[in-house]
Amino acid sequence: MFQAAGWGLLAGSALLVGALVGYLVRVPRGVVAGVMGFGSGVLLSAVSFDLIDEAHELGGLLPTAAGAACGALVYTAANVALARRGARHRKRSGGLQPSESEQSGSGTAIAVGALLDGIPESVVIGASLLGGGGVSAVTVAAVFISNVPEGLSSAAGMRRAGRSRRYVFGLWTAIAVVSGLASMAGYGLLADAPPQWLAAITAFAGGAILSMVADTMIPEAFDDAHLLVGLVTVAGFLSAFALSRA
Repeated sequence: MFQAAGWGLLAGSALLVGALVGYLVRVPRGVVAGVMGFGSGVLLSAVSFDLIDEAHELGGLLPTAAGAACGALVYTAANVALARRGARHRKRSGGLQPSESEQSGSGTAIAVGALLDGIPESVVIGASLLGGGGVSAVTVAAVFISNVPEGLSSAAGMRRAGRSRRYVFGLWTAIAVVSGLASMAGYGLLADAPPQWLAAITAFAGGAILSMVADTMIPEAFDDAHLLVGLVTVAGFLSAFALSRA
């Protein structure tokens, strides 16, 4: 369980690394968008060739499809609720995030939204240890690589919205810690789960991650990268695919 927590914390720490860069350095928005597109491609590959494929091998098509659909539904419903409270643009680096004075409670909504984005990834990292062959290096690498642009873009947007350093770095540090705890829970709570349940839960996380990429990461990338976003997304996809076959 502690090994699972360590891997989850490592992957989650990339959010804090990205936040440090995004808050302290004025990275051009085009660069942020390009990195976000690359991270989107990495996650798309991880969902396709690691999570969904593994779920199908464990439990077959029905648990996989049902889990992925439920994950997408739950994530989307929660995302809609948070968007109405000011967290719609939580990953945006531009001036779209509302300040607390513009929309009361938006800071809390952004924090909850960031947790919503990170927990499924961390649970899967912990669950990947259940086979006894060690953690899935592809999953950890994919989450780490994608977390850097997420933290970078969101922290840049928080800075433009006038949020303090204490809020920004406190938020991402807390989420990194929660990522470790969620990874521990993924290992501890699923240790005795039957293959069909494990398949459904893995696919649930995959569906939630896929929805997150489509709802929050790709729109941010497209806003500033425009016609180049497809190219950098494919580059990220192929990089993660190559890692999974190494």
